[in-house]
Parts: sequence; structure tokens; C-alpha cells
Amino acid sequence: MSATNNIASVVFTPNYWQDACKHLVKKDRVMKRLIPQFGDACLQTRGDAFVTLARSIVGQQISVKAAQTVWDRFAVLPRKMTPANVLKVKVDDMRAAGLSARKVEYLVDLALHFDSGAVQVDAWSAMEDEAIIAELVGIRGIGRWTAEMFLIFHLMRPNVLPLDDVGLINGISKSYFSGEVVSRSDAREVAAAWAPYCSVATWYIWRSLDPLPVEY
Repeated sequence: MSATNNIASVVFTPNYWQDACKHLVKKDRVMKRLIPQFGDACLQTRGDAFVTLARSIVGQQISVKAAQTVWDRFAVLPRKMTPANVLKVKVDDMRAAGLSARKVEYLVDLALHFDSGAVQVDAWSAMEDEAIIAELVGIRGIGRWTAEMFLIFHLMRPNVLPLDDVGLINGISKSYFSGEVVSRSDAREVAAAWAPYCSVATWYIWRSLDPLPVEY
């Protein structure tokens, strides 16, 4: 993982990205067309586990643009985006930022898990993907999709295939099946050529639908 300085924070990018792109261009005709369209753009993380999961919860079942709008309103409520500070924010203020009552509950539960030390963040780097997913889904509001977004955007695991992601399924339909509806098994079959870099291919599929890079 390499770091580049940013005015606000340090931004990390995965060291495997160039190797992944070479592999995907060689193995997959769609990736061969897609990857050159986006130049040097790649997956980035700001390295904060709590913020990544909070952004994932905010982004559930809404568009990238809508999620960014709600996040921008929510993010100014605590003095700094930490679990302890989120727990001090009034529910009414969170609702006014555009969060549903359920998402407010989920964010509070997430903050409680982090603030109390119930989740062992430092252990995740040494754990397998499925073990991390199993731990994360124990937090309210975090299902497999959110856990997979965390693996991709925070831990930068290279081979995650989020089959519950609507954008991935729609992108595979558009790029590989001329817009026909595809099943999870169809998607899995397409992704067989992507391994061991399914996360990278997924990122480019998302870009094919929305050039604005997804960030958590």
C-alpha cells in the first residue's frame, strides 16, 4: 500500500493496482477496453475504519451522488468524525442531515461498537476476508454488502466480488450481455477471469456506469 500526501489527510492506494490492470487487460476483453479510459485513477482509502463503515451505511440503497450529499451534511455535525463524537450528536440533527431513522440507529450502534472496543480493528489485517465479514455482520446495519465494501475500500483486499451490489450486476449486464438481465451465477462466471483481482475489476465496472470514483 502506498501513500500520497493530501491537504486534509493521507490517501492510500494499493500497491497491486498496476499488476492487477495488466492481468485484467490480458484476460478480459471488456477490461482491455475499460481500463485505459480511466488513466491513473485507482482505488483510494483514507485509512479510517470507522469512517469507511459509516460511509458505507450512509450509502446503502441510494445513489453515489445522494450518498455524498447526505454524508457531507452529516460529517459537519461532530467536531471530528470519531465514534465518541458521533455518540454526542443529537438524533434530530442526524435526521435533518437526511439520514433515515434506521440509518441513525445503525450509525449509533457502529459508534458504540468502536467506542467500547467491541471490534478488534488491529486484528483485521491478519484475518481472512470471510472471517472479517463474519465479525462485521454482527454490527447492526452491516450486512454482507457493507462488509465487502469495507474489505475493498478500507482493507483494500484485491479479490472481493460483491455479488449483492446492484451496480456490479448492472455493469456486467451492460458490458458483457448487451443489457440483458444477468444472474449471480452469470456474474460469477464472468468474474472467473478476473481472479485474483475481482476488487479491481469491480471498481472498473462501477466506473463504466459512473465516472465519479466511489469513496468510503
